[in-house]
Amino acid sequence: MRPTAKRLLWTAGILLLLAAAAGTTGYLLLTRSITPRNSIVFLPEGTTFPALCDTLAAEGRIARPGRFRTVARAMGADRHVRPGRYELRTGMSARRLASMFRSGNQSPLRISFNNIRTMPQLAAALGRQLCADSAAFAAMLHDDSLAAGYGFRPAEFIGMFVPDTYEVYWTVSPEGFAERMHREYNRFWNDDRRERLRRTGLTEKEVATLASILDEETNRTDEMPVMAGVYINRLRRGMPLQADPTVKYAVGDFTLKRILNKHLQVDSPYNTYRHAGLPPGPIRMPSVAALDAVLGYAEHDYLYFCARADFSGYHAFARTLAEHNRNARSYTSALDRLGIR
Repeated sequence: MRPTAKRLLWTAGILLLLAAAAGTTGYLLLTRSITPRNSIVFLPEGTTFPALCDTLAAEGRIARPGRFRTVARAMGADRHVRPGRYELRTGMSARRLASMFRSGNQSPLRISFNNIRTMPQLAAALGRQLCADSAAFAAMLHDDSLAAGYGFRPAEFIGMFVPDTYEVYWTVSPEGFAERMHREYNRFWNDDRRERLRRTGLTEKEVATLASILDEETNRTDEMPVMAGVYINRLRRGMPLQADPTVKYAVGDFTLKRILNKHLQVDSPYNTYRHAGLPPGPIRMPSVAALDAVLGYAEHDYLYFCARADFSGYHAFARTLAEHNRNARSYTSALDRLGIR
């Protein structure tokens, strides 16, 4: 082989080795970890690529901001930043991060809401946990046409939101959230609950209304079925429910310690002292415990109850008005001794 040919062959070999080395270096740059720890990044709508890079660099979320910026641009992840909640795991590479942000592969989160009395409270709870603010959720919750689309009157709509913990995407829209809650509502009313529903003689929405009254009457879940039985007995006999929480709702003050005669005169469809039957809708978001208590109400012949004079949180049940009046006088005397007016 001539010297010139040997030189050419040697040069080509060197170039191949250099190319292979560069390729190996590039591969390592793409696959080497840049996330030293687990962290979560929230990207609202309108986040720019420079803002994303700043967010990742903040608090040491990634170890090589420049490497990520270069790789993300090469992969086209800088053209449109998708909003979402993203989980960064220890050991993720620049390529994997760029791919996650480019595809919008966000991670869901678990949200909870319970012990809710009003739609504004629900809107505030959702606004604290999700991307949309409380005003956007409030607008959805007070959209009468949206409620009607799911088969609810405005006064009944709060009953569609079954309190629990749910896994959703941070960016879910208020309308998308309502759709999800309607699916969860239908899942809640499974075959077993529908079978028990027939026993009550009530509709699903009526069960929600009665359950909401139970939630305001007692926090002792073990006595809820007995209390539900009292109300069902009264409904079947055509007796007014005379439920104090409905009067508090009608007055607009759940902090009332005593229901006085002036409160009983309030002219409202929610005042079950003046109007027989159930009120137009739930007086709060009913809990699952109360809903199941109505469906599993205890069969007995009690028609009355009032709080026990020992302030234990439990109630004294009575079959006759005379017996109930004795229980009521005992409780009233206990209030008087404490100076509660």
